[in-house]
Amino acid sequence: MGTSGDAEKKPTVVFVLGGPGSGKGTQCANIVKHFGYTHLSAGDLLRAEMKSGSENGNTKWECLGLLLLKVGGLGMACMSFHVLFYLVMWFGVVLDFGTFIMSALTLSENTWVILLLVVYRTMIQDMIKEGKIVPSGVTIKLLQKAMQDSGNDKFLIDGFPRNEENRAAFEAVTKIEPAFVLFFDCPEEEMERRILSRNQGREDDNIETIRKRLKVYLESSLPVVKYYDSKGKVQKVDAAKSVDEVFEVVKVIFTPKDEKVKHHGCAIL
Repeated sequence: MGTSGDAEKKPTVVFVLGGPGSGKGTQCANIVKHFGYTHLSAGDLLRAEMKSGSENGNTKWECLGLLLLKVGGLGMACMSFHVLFYLVMWFGVVLDFGTFIMSALTLSENTWVILLLVVYRTMIQDMIKEGKIVPSGVTIKLLQKAMQDSGNDKFLIDGFPRNEENRAAFEAVTKIEPAFVLFFDCPEEEMERRILSRNQGREDDNIETIRKRLKVYLESSLPVVKYYDSKGKVQKVDAAKSVDEVFEVVKVIFTPKDEKVKHHGCAIL
């Protein structure tokens, strides 16, 4: 019975939500250091995927992605990976990718997932620049791969789900519900000030994109917080305070139950 239970044990997932500039990344780093979680930032995974593709010279796949995007428009966002697989194969034959396509027929499903993500790259880059929400299938596949590769069983998923469709898709695909949602509540003016002052050189850290991201957050991400709040799963933290003050509250939330009072209520500011 013990063996069966171990085999069926699901990882512990905590969704970390809050607007851009609310301090999610900083606090996640503190949680990793003190509590042994693996931090997975949806935005960082997407940016790394785009960078990896350009460094590895996937020019043919990027061209194919652009062609599919022009033909299918944003309808691509609704395609399953199986449908996209056949479209890729069809276009590959037409464009005569030759042995590259033939060898692709022998690749594992996981390898195909990565190749198909490369096909999506053009669309992903455009959506990030515009502050739009990337299709759930793309982000979930990246998160699943990162979780499998980590060797850990406790994860902070930062910046995802960004809307109700993301949330429903994640739970349907992974069969995982979050243990709770860590919500960093911060005024818009403060978030905007922080982003403009951090100057990390990110392509999406300009005032126009920042305001688009804030708009998406308010319109799409807050309903996710409200959904989980209705299930009693939200831990709300006042993120306008200093880094140290915020982490004192976060520590109470993550301290094991046998060491502290249950975190429900006592950690909410």
